[in-house]
Amino acid sequence: MAASDSVLENLGFYTLAGQPASSRDLVQEVTLGDALGLGSVFISERYNKKEAATLSGAAGAVSERITIQTGATNHNTRHPLVTAGFARTMQSLTGGRFVLGLGRGVAMLQDAHGIPRITTAQLEDFAGIMRRLFRGEVIVGHDGPAGSWPVLRLDTSLDEHLPMNLVAFGPQTLKLAGRCFDEVILHTFFTDETTARAVRTVKEAAEQAGRDPASVKVWSCFATVGDHVPADRRLMKLVGRLATYLQGYGELLARTNGWDTEVLKRILADPIVSGVRGLDIIGTTEQLEHVATLIPEEWLAAAATGSPQQCVKAIQNQFDLGCDGVIMHGATPAELAPIVAEYRRVAA
Repeated sequence: MAASDSVLENLGFYTLAGQPASSRDLVQEVTLGDALGLGSVFISERYNKKEAATLSGAAGAVSERITIQTGATNHNTRHPLVTAGFARTMQSLTGGRFVLGLGRGVAMLQDAHGIPRITTAQLEDFAGIMRRLFRGEVIVGHDGPAGSWPVLRLDTSLDEHLPMNLVAFGPQTLKLAGRCFDEVILHTFFTDETTARAVRTVKEAAEQAGRDPASVKVWSCFATVGDHVPADRRLMKLVGRLATYLQGYGELLARTNGWDTEVLKRILADPIVSGVRGLDIIGTTEQLEHVATLIPEEWLAAAATGSPQQCVKAIQNQFDLGCDGVIMHGATPAELAPIVAEYRRVAA
């Protein structure tokens, strides 16, 4: 496929959405995403087949234009020099097309794996360490929220800026992103009101920190599943995905969006929702059809669905709400191709 002339810097996608059959699926997805002219590919991390450093290297090797972003990895699962070395290697491999993305992770899983829960102070401290290492500093005797190390040194000849993003949900993390990160990724299934409020929080925090608010890029992570995707796959990508979020941290999502928590309790008490962990991966069509009857339509409305024209209109609304970029979440580049074509037609 011939590469599109221009790169759409404000559009991105997640590679290997959900649980892929093979990690190698990334090669085709990133190659096509690059050819379509999508601006960024985001790599989420799961320990079985989605280790972020490995996938990032593969994405860098098979692409020429697209920016590669971890979205996200946890700072406390690697030594800071290992993370810094990963980021520096990616910058060298790609000619600067890499953004190191961090996130808090899922507390329930961290507890189960014996990984300490991540705090706002730790994320801010760790971001500062990365900035200093990429300026070529030798950090001696660091003792801060992120940890204590006698000496941290990457390369004293360096004097670079490492672009970093932060996956943000609550107000404190959004404010942190505005203070000291370059980009921020919002959560999927945010209502319009929540999205606009999150954007304001980031931009105001940036301004209060003496930064140009426009310099902090806010990405909407926006479920984008057109009608050209088979119906069973649409159920998995929309109903299954939202139900899985509700299983993992439903109270936080409901509270953030102002959703009725009594409705949430009824959903979580359902035998299928409570009994099938990971409905977006292993849920059957019959199970997902049942779950669809439990979730209010307005909860699923925060998504781009329908024809390519309808999807593009919904994507444009995210920009109207103040977002600087839209991650078309839950779809492969092949599934996004007609939507991207329509987006280019409208923008022409």
